[in-house]
Amino acid sequence: MTEKPRVAILLTPQMRAQLIPEDAEKRLAENAHVAAPVDGELNADNLSRLVEGATVAITGWGTPRINETLLSGRPDLKLVAHAAGSIRQLVPFDQISNGRVRVAHSAVHIGEAVCEFVIAHVFNFLRHPTELDAGMKAREPWLSLRSRLLGRLLGEQTVGLAGAGYIGRMLINQLKPFHPRILMYDPYLSKGDADKLGVELVDLDTLFSESDIISLHVPSLPETRHMIGKAQFDRLKDGSLFINTARGALVDEPALVDALKGERFTAVLDVYETEPLPEGSPLRGLKNAILAPHAAGHTHETYLRQGRTAVEEALRFLTGEQLRHEVTAAMLPTMA
Repeated sequence: MTEKPRVAILLTPQMRAQLIPEDAEKRLAENAHVAAPVDGELNADNLSRLVEGATVAITGWGTPRINETLLSGRPDLKLVAHAAGSIRQLVPFDQISNGRVRVAHSAVHIGEAVCEFVIAHVFNFLRHPTELDAGMKAREPWLSLRSRLLGRLLGEQTVGLAGAGYIGRMLINQLKPFHPRILMYDPYLSKGDADKLGVELVDLDTLFSESDIISLHVPSLPETRHMIGKAQFDRLKDGSLFINTARGALVDEPALVDALKGERFTAVLDVYETEPLPEGSPLRGLKNAILAPHAAGHTHETYLRQGRTAVEEALRFLTGEQLRHEVTAAMLPTMA
């Protein structure tokens, strides 16, 4: 009888319960010998021992870095199935490029949640549901309340997206049924591909000057650090909405604070240059800054989808099937 392959789940017991559905782990156990750390065992010093003999490692938030030393000492390890998104701090990119290890991730599900978060804030901005409720409960006169908070239709807005990666493309698909004009800034996107997506390819200045709503979906790379600053905020339309659910490093935060003080536009911010956001951050005192604690990609169902996808990728690998969410060498230069 052939011995089952070994899979190491490199998650704390709490994170394992949060990410991996019971039925998915049961399927995994039927097809592989599953090993996982107990409380307090998952750390860099124990990592080599935890993956000993494993063909696949399932990873997630809190997994120590799988570095060159570990990979050279554990030749059996062939796949890292990441139950989260970014792998930049998890596996050295050159080890993926040279074929030493394959990597799959669950970023698509985080993207689904981020898109819903963005859409929720777009509608909140355009239709004012919480303000209307507050006005009703404060007994503001009926007609004056309706007039003061008269909404706008998404289909009559120009939406500017920066970044045509998987989240940017998902957002295009979610916006299209409402028929807004969609502008796209992405130096890696061709005019032909933009036409296929149904968006207008523009430069960054045009994106900021012509959009009513702007949403960032750009990876944090050395060349994108502070790509949005005073020059861009000065171009924003009065009464516009600026959303950043990507990375805080994309934005010159002091310039954003200064621009918001003018109260010309509203910003929805889920990410910051320093996280957690410092208690003394001036953003906390600005009424036109709507803040969230890097929560856009986090929902109960998203966690379970992430874990399920990691398990399914592990099982596909073990049975010789094609991976559906592999991180390829071609993807690495523009990955977050």
